[in-house]
Amino acid sequence: MAKIISISNQKGGVGKTTTTGAIAAGYKSQGYRVLCVDLDPQSNLSFSSGAETEDCPTIYEILKGEAKTTFSIQKLPSYDVISSNILLSGIELEFTQTGREFLLKEQLSVVKDKYDYIFIDTPPALSILTVNAFTASDYIIIPMLADIFSLQGIAQLSETIERVKKYCNPNLKVEGIVLTKFNPRTILSREIKGTAELIAQQLDTSIFKSTIRSSVSIMEAQTNQQDIFNYSPKNPATMDYMDLVKELIERGI
Repeated sequence: MAKIISISNQKGGVGKTTTTGAIAAGYKSQGYRVLCVDLDPQSNLSFSSGAETEDCPTIYEILKGEAKTTFSIQKLPSYDVISSNILLSGIELEFTQTGREFLLKEQLSVVKDKYDYIFIDTPPALSILTVNAFTASDYIIIPMLADIFSLQGIAQLSETIERVKKYCNPNLKVEGIVLTKFNPRTILSREIKGTAELIAQQLDTSIFKSTIRSSVSIMEAQTNQQDIFNYSPKNPATMDYMDLVKELIERGI
């Protein structure tokens, strides 16, 4: 039975999609059965993994009940994917019925026994899509930059997490905060890390020991629709992400 993990932060540009793809590919390289769900209407994860987004059923059709989850999975070299496209952006207005928070959970229940891990790339907004992701998930991983705006975003994110835990998913756990594009040599980064540790305590979680350095190779890999472990295995950021995967496995995730 798969463990379901959402990668989330309402602030854009924090490396959320990159982290989702990297962790998923890292787990796949360790021999696990991995599925990624692109729940972002921008469909960046779908593009970077080489998934089809137009002439195929996407998560939009699945949530509307117009396509079966099992037949919407694309099997790719790095990991399996349920893709997204821009139609997903209108779902807030389309889905107004009672129980709409549970749509994703119901659809993923059909394939949970086929995978060890399901990773959900969430949109950079606290919308019904994010609530669906949290309701379906066992864990949340929060990527953040070492800047003050990311700290503000996490404070707002925590309110959504608490509402979901209260009304939809009491067993949801924030597994940790991972610092991305991190430079430990700057004073600001070290100061922000200290503040982030305080916020992590409020979320009853912690900062991952593994931090992720900036790298042009990551963007190159995404542009070439390859995972970073195949594209640039010896790159420092690639090794950082593998350290993060190993840390998660050591935690029992």
